[in-house]
Amino acid sequence: MGRGRTQWSRLRRFVFGGCAMGEVAVIGLGGMGRAIARNLVRAGHETVVWNRSAGPAEELAEAGALRAASVAEALQCSVVFSVLSDDTAFAEAFLDSGVLGEARPGAVHVNVATVSVGLARRAAEAHAAHGIGYVAAPVFGRVSVAEAGALNILAAGEPELIDRVHPFFDVIGSRTWRLGELPEQANIAKVLGNYLIACAIQSLGEAVSVADAAGADPGQFVELLTSTLFPGPVYSGYGSMIAQRRYQPAAFTTALGRKDLHLALEAAAGQAVSLPFGELLRGVFDQAIADGRAADDWAVIAEQQPR
Repeated sequence: MGRGRTQWSRLRRFVFGGCAMGEVAVIGLGGMGRAIARNLVRAGHETVVWNRSAGPAEELAEAGALRAASVAEALQCSVVFSVLSDDTAFAEAFLDSGVLGEARPGAVHVNVATVSVGLARRAAEAHAAHGIGYVAAPVFGRVSVAEAGALNILAAGEPELIDRVHPFFDVIGSRTWRLGELPEQANIAKVLGNYLIACAIQSLGEAVSVADAAGADPGQFVELLTSTLFPGPVYSGYGSMIAQRRYQPAAFTTALGRKDLHLALEAAAGQAVSLPFGELLRGVFDQAIADGRAADDWAVIAEQQPR
């Protein structure tokens, strides 16, 4: 009974009085969003959540979060994180819906999604027009890293806005990298980082294919590489997946990988720079999608190499 009264008191404060200063909302509760929201709740922050489907929000409500009835309601918080999948989802939720006009004055919106440079610029302009702060904060790290609160956060935006949200970054990440005052600078860094991961997967797939064809043990070959020449999570993690041909469950799908590759190619074109290897990868990803591997982990592009 006591817990129920406490929940009702908190809910009344949220619905009728707006979020108290210091409360935070998380919009978009996929694997990454759920992990971020759960860590904020565990850290003692009164956390409001919203998701298009009810299940993830209900799960977090059981853990102590408050459920918002809409995006507009969640935007009554002073700090709002959104963790949506792509440009289209973000634009539909925030830029084309009119909800920014209903947001709490002076709120700060932190966009964790990997989006295009063009979308980042459009978002920054739209938020400024409504008196809302906008910070881009895409992350490096899979869902398991997010669950551990150990993400690397790539932050860009006005310094005072990043200062305001930094206490929340300290909860969800192990380090915050300040990459500039323009939100797009964080998004460029993120898509180029993912581009390099795709390049590593492709080169690993090629090397493992040759080693396998020559009769070498793929697992031992990958262990050799990652213990000597290429230590680190990218080569070791993806190398073991390729050696074992294990692409499920997918932590990052081929469809998302292709989306991010296209963002990198688009960003390069905007700077009049060519990415020849990226153009090769475009064909590799397109073929993997055509082969029905869109929902597999993007390490599956290694299967485009002949065995």
